[in-house]
Amino acid sequence: MPAASPRRLHLNAFLMNAGHHDAAWRHPRTQPERVTDRRYFQYLAQTAERGKLDSIFFADGLALWGKVKHNALGGFEPLTLLSALATVTEHIGLIATVSTTFNEPFHTARKFASLDHLSGGRAGWNIVTSGTVDEARNFGQDEHLEHALRYDRAREFVEVATKLWDSWEDDAVLLDREHGIYADPDKVRPVDHRGEHFAVRGPLNVQRSPQGYPLLVQAGSSEDGKEFAAQYAEAVFTAQQTLADGQSFYKDVKNRLARYGRSEDDLKILPGICPVIGSTEAEARALERELTDLQVPEYGLAQLSGMLGTDLTGLPLDGPLPSLPEERDINGNKSRFTLVAELARRDGLTLRELIARLGGGRGHRVFAGTPEQIADQLEAWFTQGAADGFNVMPPHLPGGLEDFVDHVVPLLQDRGLFRTEYTGRTLREHYGLPRPAGRLARSVTEGQPA
Repeated sequence: MPAASPRRLHLNAFLMNAGHHDAAWRHPRTQPERVTDRRYFQYLAQTAERGKLDSIFFADGLALWGKVKHNALGGFEPLTLLSALATVTEHIGLIATVSTTFNEPFHTARKFASLDHLSGGRAGWNIVTSGTVDEARNFGQDEHLEHALRYDRAREFVEVATKLWDSWEDDAVLLDREHGIYADPDKVRPVDHRGEHFAVRGPLNVQRSPQGYPLLVQAGSSEDGKEFAAQYAEAVFTAQQTLADGQSFYKDVKNRLARYGRSEDDLKILPGICPVIGSTEAEARALERELTDLQVPEYGLAQLSGMLGTDLTGLPLDGPLPSLPEERDINGNKSRFTLVAELARRDGLTLRELIARLGGGRGHRVFAGTPEQIADQLEAWFTQGAADGFNVMPPHLPGGLEDFVDHVVPLLQDRGLFRTEYTGRTLREHYGLPRPAGRLARSVTEGQPA
């Protein structure tokens, strides 16, 4: 038998306006005036593709996050932006967040099928349930749906979306000009879904796309989130602070897959890493301090209040965290609440110190060092059971992405840990995942008499 292919890292570039650090827009290396400039993001996408990265990713919320007084917030709706990026790239995957709480399955399935066609099979969907009351209030609701109910809705939402993507069989389009038949109507069928949250007749009004389904990504790490990931997700973006925490999360989620008839290779786990890169460790530390010194405490305190579901306004910055609610009483992002609370307790951080620690990654791991030290960290997590790859979060843009592509990626390639050329065309091929077979075609075939 031929030898198994060596296991390779998967790298996703998580792009955010001027960069992930909340003070990045104030740093001279960034270009905050360009956060609504299509050409800026096209350059970033091309830079990530130059590094042979698997994908780029844009998060999204349905409210204006944070205090716009102190950060370069707002900007493009991600699916619209990714359509523009598809035209100037050839290989890199294109992943966008779309909420299952404030959208409908038909709209969402249609948009991702369209992006998958436009990009030649490079679309990915980061499935979120949304986490803030501000989003609810933009959709006629005074309060956010309860956490478990949001996940119930999300499960049915994904079921409906996948049925819609399957509503056209791969060979439905006949293009029979002679007989005037464009498509076989027996292979384009309604889905006739009626459930607790949705009633959708179908079929979708987009032909089945190159990947069948977009890559399905999930980013919640609560109990509900991990179970949802085990059932549906093909990649998971997660925030873990230590190698031990990463190993524990990795093992937990992978062990849940079997109950859904899935193998460990069916799901890739990518912890977030915010790499502050310098040619020397001292240079990296100096850049980290520069960014911290540019932070606006009022902004950081508001961000922290949101993460912890507790109003911290007016508390002394050099004092400790106040008493916090239990995770079970949080109706927002439960896993991020617990991570931040444990970080503060474990390291005995004051509010000021905690704001500084969260400035670059909002709970994702921040590591300052040389390219070699960054590569060592990635290799350790990858080889010691904590990661299948990484969600790379440059603290400042465009330079932070350029530094990673030009100085860290070559080291990973030299170590045999990362591709030197793309070997596939679709995002699923980059992640080593199969193209799903159409379920409706299979069910009809199985139902026919022998």
